[in-house]
Amino acid sequence: MKNKKLKILYIIPTLTFGGAERVLIYLSQNISKIHFNSELIVIGNNVSNGFDELGQNVTYLNSKRVIKSIPKLIKTIKQEKPDIVLGTLSHLNVILGVISILFPKIIFIGRQTSIAKVYNNIGKKKKSYWHSYFFNLFLNKLDYLICQSKDMSNDCVDLFNFKHSKIKVLHNPITDSFITKTKSPKTSEILNLITVGRLVEVKGHLRILKILSEIKVPFSYTIIGDGPLREEILSEAKNLNIDKKTNHIPYTNKVADYLSESDCFLQGSLSEGFPNALLESCAVGTPAIAFDVPGGTKEIVENGINGFLVKTENEFINHLNNLPDFDPKTVSDSVYKKFDKKIILNNYEEFFKEIVKRKEVAEKH
Repeated sequence: MKNKKLKILYIIPTLTFGGAERVLIYLSQNISKIHFNSELIVIGNNVSNGFDELGQNVTYLNSKRVIKSIPKLIKTIKQEKPDIVLGTLSHLNVILGVISILFPKIIFIGRQTSIAKVYNNIGKKKKSYWHSYFFNLFLNKLDYLICQSKDMSNDCVDLFNFKHSKIKVLHNPITDSFITKTKSPKTSEILNLITVGRLVEVKGHLRILKILSEIKVPFSYTIIGDGPLREEILSEAKNLNIDKKTNHIPYTNKVADYLSESDCFLQGSLSEGFPNALLESCAVGTPAIAFDVPGGTKEIVENGINGFLVKTENEFINHLNNLPDFDPKTVSDSVYKKFDKKIILNNYEEFFKEIVKRKEVAEKH
């Protein structure tokens, strides 16, 4: 491997705006160009591209569904001859598990994005035996899985029978260069509260609204994000008589500004892979109150340092009614010391080098 650049294909279904997409784009653009050649492969097209600048090393397969892209994926991998193929999102990871059988000399990695044990039981039909059997079978054909948190790692072992030795926990980086606010905007008059995320059941917006309807302090609540539960969430705000205190923004490219102007980030999620919006809130110096649920939340929130982890709605209400002044720099430093992009990029680079070296040694024996 001396003096040889490792070639990596990063594969993603679409470039709609989301955390998984942003992390993979960031990796493909910023990983060391001295040691790696990177190519981003998008299963779909660039019509729904939610990102402005992607660089030149992007190929669109123009397939409507991941499963229909298999012939194109095989052809692309055969042409590019990468050392590593890295995909993200569970359904694509399974397809890459299938394809990996054809390329034994290439290292195939899947990047998980959710706690499947929780996510699969929220508003979904139970998977059939055969669906689960083949899902597990082909996922296990991958050489490695990247998990964003310890809980996700344990989930993959328990649910998919994936070996601990084939799992690597790599957190998400703080990808943008956020400006930490100089002082807390908190006043005694009104609390400016915010939640950023898709409007889906697992994100727990409805229980946040219930909590807000019961707090004693005056507040203004901003929800940024869109999704299938939009009407239900807005309707519930009206039913709870807090709709005039609630502001919904489907999409904005100024999320950091809204986070910086807020007193506290509220996370009601039932489960999280690794909550990027919460991480970014802390990065700008805005503390968070979040439920202690499966996923990476507990690896970000430090009680009394950058917010609070709670187990009950009453705990959540109590913290909102008695929210202390947090020092923005302390809040920001608490996440940058662990999730700064230089730290996470280095962790990925070392992991890639290590597994290629491991494979070379194994092939010699």
